[in-house]
Amino acid sequence: MLSRPKEFQRNGAFALAAIFIMAGCNGGIGRVITPAAPQPALSRNVPSADGISSEVSLLKQLKKQVVIGSTVDPQNGAQNPYGLTVAPITAGSLTKGDLVACNFNAKSNKQGTGASIVALHPIAGSTPTHVSSNKTLVGCDALALDTGDGIWAASMVANDNPVLSPSGKLITNISGKPFDQPWGQIYAQTQSGSAAFYATNARTGTIVRINLGSKFTYDVIATGFPVNHGVPGTALAPSGLAYDASIDTLYFADGKNDTVVAFKNVTKIPKGGIKAVDGGMKFSGPSAGDARIVFAGKPLNGPISTALLPDHNLVTGNTLDPAGKNLIIELSVSGKILEVRNVDTGAAGALFGIVATGTNDSNTKIYFNDDNDNNVQVLER
Repeated sequence: MLSRPKEFQRNGAFALAAIFIMAGCNGGIGRVITPAAPQPALSRNVPSADGISSEVSLLKQLKKQVVIGSTVDPQNGAQNPYGLTVAPITAGSLTKGDLVACNFNAKSNKQGTGASIVALHPIAGSTPTHVSSNKTLVGCDALALDTGDGIWAASMVANDNPVLSPSGKLITNISGKPFDQPWGQIYAQTQSGSAAFYATNARTGTIVRINLGSKFTYDVIATGFPVNHGVPGTALAPSGLAYDASIDTLYFADGKNDTVVAFKNVTKIPKGGIKAVDGGMKFSGPSAGDARIVFAGKPLNGPISTALLPDHNLVTGNTLDPAGKNLIIELSVSGKILEVRNVDTGAAGALFGIVATGTNDSNTKIYFNDDNDNNVQVLER
């Protein structure tokens, strides 16, 4: 267990409530949904295994694709953005609504050598602001911000989980068991007010809950998910975490077996609650009934990132499309494919961090890192 330093205790960045979070690493990225406003008529919600599911595509309605700006760090040239999230407030180096990204590669573009966090205002033509560069960030692949803009990072190559202030100052570094090539990260606050971080590991295929309090404690709530033991730049494992507070459900992608998985009642899943078996397609353990496959197989192909939309649909990004496409795929949580969009006609494997903003169908935007162009782009109306 690791004691929380006094600066951590004082810092409002670690308060218990969240609006936006990332996840992911893969960038994978997610968003906590606050109590839902009435849905516009076009959403046509239907029951699903976890709660509400919309059968109408939001992605199909977002016709415009716009470049926000470069993610290349202006101080050190780090590139290849993986993690992506949104700043919920203005604090330190961050302005409310900023897109916060971490770079997986250094200026040399060698895989897993980057140690950089940058921020961009969410408007076309933005230039990146350097937020942090620290050895604890080497191979940063996922970011999560709490309500005060406290930054938690999953760093695969450094093999740790640094916690930084909104100004980019290292507050503490979480390392050692149960972290083993951290590969996904999200901050999740329930409607009742309790909060925790969730992280995934690329080497072991485990999902860890980081419990917040006077000391950090850790529960490995799930084990056995498939991984490929890939070197930096080729790793496939559970990643791209997204959390829906309205139904206390954690979602994630696994690029090794091309699935999207849901854990309902995730805050109540105990240590060792779920064990993935049969290549991650079935579950055992005392909380096996809380785990299910949302979707498996084509068109998913090496999905790394996931985001939750305001209507409770999910979007995920492929990295291994056999036709060389960079597909964003929208699916309902009931498991129906609603839309498939190729967002980059260059080399496959460009999609990592994805995050959604908005409160309803009419104002939703989907942001994503494009590693072919080292920038953040947005899909909008």
